[in-house]
Amino acid sequence: MKVRILGIGMGPHHITPEVSAALRSSDYVIAAEKSDSDGLLAVRRDIAAAHGLEVIAVPDPPRDRNDPSDYSAAVAAWHEARVAAYAQVLRERAGTAAFLVWGDPSLYDSTIRIVEQLREHLDLDYDVFPGISAPQLLAARHRIVLHPVGQPVHITTARRLRDDIAAGQTNLAVMLTGTLDLTGLETWSIWWGANLGTDTEELVAGTVGAVRAEIEQARIRAKNAAGWVMDAYLLRAPADPS
Repeated sequence: MKVRILGIGMGPHHITPEVSAALRSSDYVIAAEKSDSDGLLAVRRDIAAAHGLEVIAVPDPPRDRNDPSDYSAAVAAWHEARVAAYAQVLRERAGTAAFLVWGDPSLYDSTIRIVEQLREHLDLDYDVFPGISAPQLLAARHRIVLHPVGQPVHITTARRLRDDIAAGQTNLAVMLTGTLDLTGLETWSIWWGANLGTDTEELVAGTVGAVRAEIEQARIRAKNAAGWVMDAYLLRAPADPS
């Protein structure tokens, strides 16, 4: 029994030759089904079909997304439920299963963690193949480098943004945005993008105070066009005049 964890960027046009070869050597794809009209599952089906593979859609277990007091425990419970559902498919099917991961498996994705938990219940091996990540796409679309010369970029989530800024971070790539709260950051520069790499992509750049309303409208357009919105942005503090 084998599992392949494959980064697929934002769809078929981001499939690397390495990932394509891994798909051709797989027997089927396992994918979470989050709703009856899951647009991201539809893209996974297209990728699988192009490689002659069936998609085994597994109803995604419910998860508390309303900012629970114990976020880590809520995510752990969700992962356990996913492990149980995927383990059942793997026991029934065996062979080589592929998981198609949006962006890259190394960045704000839990597929590797879930497969590690599956190994506690099943005798399986797995490998991981990289994909194009949201920060890479964001930088390419805006034609920027993610960090100033000789300086770092801090990759974080919207949930942690305020704490990270309070800790002194001044150049942040922000993912998993949920709601967009940029209050008090009006003088910071932002390079923002939604549904990057798709035909519903939206891009906005400028100072937060000047473009915040434009970003909100672009988020609405992206969601209306695609049925979902995934956005990311680079946020940079104004240069120190000293």
